[in-house]
Amino acid sequence: MSRQIPALFVSLQLSIAVVFTGLVVGVAPARAEAPATGWPQAASDLPVEQGIRFGTLPNGMRYAIMHNATPAGQVAIRFRIGSGSLQENDNQQGLAHFLEHMAFKGSTHVPEGEMIRTLQRLGLAFGADTNASTSYGETTYSLDLPEADAERVSTGLMLMRETASELTLDAGAFDRERGVILSEEKLRDTPQYRGSMGFLNQVLSGQRVTQRPPIGKTDIISNAPVDLVRDYYRANYRPERATLIVVGDVDAAAIEADIRDRFGNWTSHTPAPAAIDLGTLEKHGERVATVVVPGGATRVQIAWTRPYDSAQDTVAKRRQQLIEGIGLAVLNRRISVLAQQPDAPFVSAQAGSQNLLKSARATLIAADTNPDRWQAALAAIDQEQRRIAQFGVAQSEIDRELAEYRSMLQAAAGGATTRTSPDIAGALAWSVGADVVFTSPADDLSLFDAAMKGLTAAEVNESLKLAFAGNGPQLVLQSPQMPEGGEAAVEKAYAASRAVAVSAPSHAEAVAWPYTDFGPAGAVVERRVVDDLGVTMVRFANGVRLTVKPTKLRADEILVRANIGRGLLDLPHDRPLPIWAAPAVSLSGLKAIGYEDMQKALVSKVAASDFSIRDGAFRFEGATRPSDLVTQLQLITAYISDPVYRPDTFKRVQQAYLNSLAQLQATPGSVVGRDLPGLLHSGDPRWAFPDRAQLLDTKPEEFEAFLRPYLAKGQIEVIIAGDVAVDDAIRLTAETLGALPARPDAREQAADNDARFPAPTAEPVVRLQNGRSDNAGALVAMPIGDFLSDLPRAAAANVTGAIFRNRLIDQFRVAEGATYSPQGSVDLSKSVPGYGFGYVYVETTPAKVDHFFDLVSKIAADLRDKEVSSDELTRARSPIVEEIKRSLQTNNYWLESLHDAQTDPRRLDRIRRGIDNYQSLTAPDIRTIATRYLKPETAWRLKILPADGSAVR
Repeated sequence: MSRQIPALFVSLQLSIAVVFTGLVVGVAPARAEAPATGWPQAASDLPVEQGIRFGTLPNGMRYAIMHNATPAGQVAIRFRIGSGSLQENDNQQGLAHFLEHMAFKGSTHVPEGEMIRTLQRLGLAFGADTNASTSYGETTYSLDLPEADAERVSTGLMLMRETASELTLDAGAFDRERGVILSEEKLRDTPQYRGSMGFLNQVLSGQRVTQRPPIGKTDIISNAPVDLVRDYYRANYRPERATLIVVGDVDAAAIEADIRDRFGNWTSHTPAPAAIDLGTLEKHGERVATVVVPGGATRVQIAWTRPYDSAQDTVAKRRQQLIEGIGLAVLNRRISVLAQQPDAPFVSAQAGSQNLLKSARATLIAADTNPDRWQAALAAIDQEQRRIAQFGVAQSEIDRELAEYRSMLQAAAGGATTRTSPDIAGALAWSVGADVVFTSPADDLSLFDAAMKGLTAAEVNESLKLAFAGNGPQLVLQSPQMPEGGEAAVEKAYAASRAVAVSAPSHAEAVAWPYTDFGPAGAVVERRVVDDLGVTMVRFANGVRLTVKPTKLRADEILVRANIGRGLLDLPHDRPLPIWAAPAVSLSGLKAIGYEDMQKALVSKVAASDFSIRDGAFRFEGATRPSDLVTQLQLITAYISDPVYRPDTFKRVQQAYLNSLAQLQATPGSVVGRDLPGLLHSGDPRWAFPDRAQLLDTKPEEFEAFLRPYLAKGQIEVIIAGDVAVDDAIRLTAETLGALPARPDAREQAADNDARFPAPTAEPVVRLQNGRSDNAGALVAMPIGDFLSDLPRAAAANVTGAIFRNRLIDQFRVAEGATYSPQGSVDLSKSVPGYGFGYVYVETTPAKVDHFFDLVSKIAADLRDKEVSSDELTRARSPIVEEIKRSLQTNNYWLESLHDAQTDPRRLDRIRRGIDNYQSLTAPDIRTIATRYLKPETAWRLKILPADGSAVR
């Protein structure tokens, strides 16, 4: 497991990413369909994506159908109802989401309990391929069909038609589902969620969205009669609010005829509800508020709001939004640079603008900081905003943002012909909710070039005036506790900052990329081809190995990965190590160029160098395009051969971890995510999350001394997969990684240094969480072994795990309503010999924890004692097989699967035999796995209980 920096550390650029992009769409066949009535393109000057069959039925239901062959033979269906929590009456709060759950609980032609089973038989996994979501203004049902055959497509459309008007909404099923909804409410109730809701309530005070969070009210969920959800269903699931989207390897004309036949008789039997009044945005000037979120992050946010612009989507409107986005991207860049300075006032910061639930247009600057440095963070973002408002932007800054954004659009246009059907379907559903024209990537690029031609600093500065106009500035401080002095102290700090005069910014000169020559190109000493897999394997004179898998799976996409050494398995396990600081490697930049200057130098390139420490390697990787492959390889080579370990970057990562500790203690799920890797490796410090003392005690120089030798001496394996010619990959690798000084040609394995599964537990291990007293977690894990030593066993174990999870869903979720989503997986290592396990995990009430353990024991015993039915085997196996088929059509699959393939032929056998090993499984194979591994005497158990001691034990 790699060490990942907490999500709060990741910089979010909110400004311009969705302005001109229609978000992804598919292939462009020869003709464009005529604009359909009811679609925004019918009255817009924007060009709609060609090749999509848009239509509207006489009853008002809209549809969009597109033939798309990526992945081949698959279909994505999205059924969007333009109704969510905003449409609920006061006594229905939470029932829009409850209704979404009930869509899986029986209808006129599908008995209760059969929908999920039907889809599993067709190869769809619950959650991954079969899902739904409820938001403020919409509910969307999603099916990703693994095959485009008539049976599956017909079944998918039938289920959407059942959802439209045929749900039975049985009172007994409704009552059984209450516990599931209440469990989901607890799962969502994190410090991050409470902070977001607190901020929304401040900036949209008095508007309807603040009164209608989709999860609803627990007292209504617990007590509402089924008639209330039936009322909501009849009133809001109406054809004029519905849009059906089908994208995939289908005949669009035939699908259109089927849709007209199936949905043409759908009618509403109740009057259309009145339009919802979202409320009026309050007019106000400067405001200050504090949102206290125990266990949450410290975040300073300054917002300006103005009324939501519901005007039609046009070229002019998009240009205006884009210009505003460019200006805010400059501000975002400036404050991001501040975060990289010595003794930075915040860990990360973002600036941008967005629509808030059609209730306002908001400009926002936010900074995540240390609890004791919020005043400095406030002063920094306030003064940087006033600096750009007073002095404007420079043309050089505009040109940089334009170049970066254009390169992103070019990459999207280059890969347009191989966009995936789920991505296209999801983007179409988004465009319906946003009421925007669905434009193609090629048109996005053309529109951008036309709109931005001759853009001046004066235009951008005028747009920024609008961005900072309206209501505000409104300061919202989110903090784990009220600051000393209360809100008056916050007001005083803000006033003090605003009293500080700002000066004009200085602008740095352009920077050249310095890493273009690594010496004479390396010589190829071995080259061989694995014909049946289309893989070429190369060894250079310096010991670097290159494996190339050329594909046409994604146009213009190339994935590059450099694996060095054995990663965690190279490291000592007798003391804590600063593995957690791995993100500081990329963020530190290089000896010859800092991180910010590197972004400038590569602004027009598509290249990245993400670093992580994994079980089997120290890993650098990035995604690029054919024209930038040389830059991508130069970037990775520079990080390997000429790294720098900047203390301030280390401290920034260190502080991000320190700031996250309270959040990681706030829920059972966060405790499990933090502690489980270490626990399931017997406390081995290579997998254990650092505590506060370890974080504070580690010095920057210790991190460098720890990591540098491994990156400097470890054997290097390069894997390149994607839209690349083999000879180009070899030549460019020879000029970069192949030109480095010689390294060992094998990964040396340290003696007695592999991972170990923990001993069985007579009593469960106990961890505490500081959140709600009605929330607990429970987990059972059992050792199985590694993946590669016995491939048929691995396949049988994965299917056994799926059967176990399906039974747990049926019994603990469906029958008892005791949890929202039981989780389970079989995790067999491909790097650590002999290591691997299966586990199941639930979040439930404290009183149900011991019952969960009993249920797990009963399911395991039943699997040992009896053979599963052929239907149960099919429902578990089919989704796994279909997922493998889908994965084979992605470059990432090859990047993962070819790791160590030059020296370990079992990895090639896994690719060749992967599906066959699953399809040949029988019921006795499942019983053999259960008998051998699902034994109570090997089980390791964990419970996470409330820290306040209120749990029933």
